[in-house]
Amino acid sequence: MVEHVQACLANADLPVEERALAAEIEARGWGRAVTVVNDTFALLRAGLPDSGPVAGVAVVCGAGINCVGLAPDGRTARFPAIGRISGDWGGGGFLAEEALWWAARADDGRGEPSELARAVPAHFGLPGMPEVIEALHLGRVARHRQHELTPVLFAVAAGGDPVARALVARQAEEIVTMAAVALARLGLTAARVPVVLGGGVLAARHPLLHDRVVELLAERVPEAVPRVVTAPPVLGAGLLALDRAGAPEGAYERLRAYFG
Repeated sequence: MVEHVQACLANADLPVEERALAAEIEARGWGRAVTVVNDTFALLRAGLPDSGPVAGVAVVCGAGINCVGLAPDGRTARFPAIGRISGDWGGGGFLAEEALWWAARADDGRGEPSELARAVPAHFGLPGMPEVIEALHLGRVARHRQHELTPVLFAVAAGGDPVARALVARQAEEIVTMAAVALARLGLTAARVPVVLGGGVLAARHPLLHDRVVELLAERVPEAVPRVVTAPPVLGAGLLALDRAGAPEGAYERLRAYFG
């Protein structure tokens, strides 16, 4: 049995869920103590220094979107991040649905013209949006394949399509809004602290999205320092475990080196 299990888990979005998951892990007897937090805390820890006072905010934009923050005195800021019922907008899955929605409306005339109406069917090897809609509805194209439309959206946006570009701009707005609100809650809007960016959508550094996020951060929280982290979340979980164990500096260096 290990001394401590540090778990940073996706979909552990509420404190009550973290407590329930911690109880499940404790019941398995893997460690004498167990701590469960949302995996966005792992992203944040991976982007923070390993010594001295630490503070900052992390925004993950991958399949979904989430944000957490940490003040030097240990206070945290977070969001429920469980979808539209908690006020969320964005993430790869959401952007894929938006691309499909705008493509359908561009095709049938209810919406603005958009290259998405051609690019979405082309991605699935189908002649048009009616065939895409039918294939998704009847299961001939698996619903999970909708996620493949996120890169399609960014490609169409990069080509200058106004509808796709507006979606990317809205995503940047949401990312910066979450970061700015978390910083304000913690009283860090005037502090020079990192805003750690991660998850598949942000880690890809799509120029339209990345550059707009950096631009908006500079306008709204000019002291914030954007930093993209591409290391897997397990790095942050490991660093948190080292923090708890009071590990020496060399242990942090070896762990970071292992995950590149």
